[in-house]
Amino acid sequence: MPTVSSEELAAAAGVNSAKLRKDFSYLGSYGTRGVGYDVEYLVYQISRELGLTQDWPVVIVGIGNLGAALANYGGFASRGFRVAALIDADPSMAGKPVAGIPVQHSDELESIIRENGVHIGVIATPAGAAQEVCDRLVAAGVTSILNFAPTVLSVPDGVDVRKVDLSIELQILAFHEQRKAGEEAAARTAAGVPAPAATNATDGAERTSATDQGPDGDVPAVMPA
Repeated sequence: MPTVSSEELAAAAGVNSAKLRKDFSYLGSYGTRGVGYDVEYLVYQISRELGLTQDWPVVIVGIGNLGAALANYGGFASRGFRVAALIDADPSMAGKPVAGIPVQHSDELESIIRENGVHIGVIATPAGAAQEVCDRLVAAGVTSILNFAPTVLSVPDGVDVRKVDLSIELQILAFHEQRKAGEEAAARTAAGVPAPAATNATDGAERTSATDQGPDGDVPAVMPA
């Protein structure tokens, strides 16, 4: 499509069209009344604001199952991120190709970052090794880190860290499932429809006795860790 209207974009994104037009105005893209937005130019403007109009070399440290999966992910290149090096502390991994890139030993980390002009690092190591790797990355000049290790990293001012924790994402989904189950139970009660027999943990939770409820009457006083 050479052009697209704000209404079409808003429908695709699930937002209000007036809000979308206002947001785009901050990019300097006001569109043309009755025509819409030039798609190619709009893509360029958004890419420019996101810093995706240049090549970003990235190193991935920790080439286990997760690190290897990240190395094979095709979405990096299409968004302007080039995997410059794969690094692992296991000597037996050195030289082995993963996604067409030979793995290098962690002893070479600092020189790899310097030679490739890397500012973005990805940590996919076990939790116990993540902070040491983080410290070395920062000392070598990396200022942005994507952390997949299940631990919180300590970094100095000027270093940005984004943490990806899949278990937390699952917990968020579990929370929404619990909330929806509660709303459905409340709707059945309001309609005078008896609750179905419990078939799983969620159904069982709907029949929690009053003695198990918290001060608000619908939230357990003690939540599992």
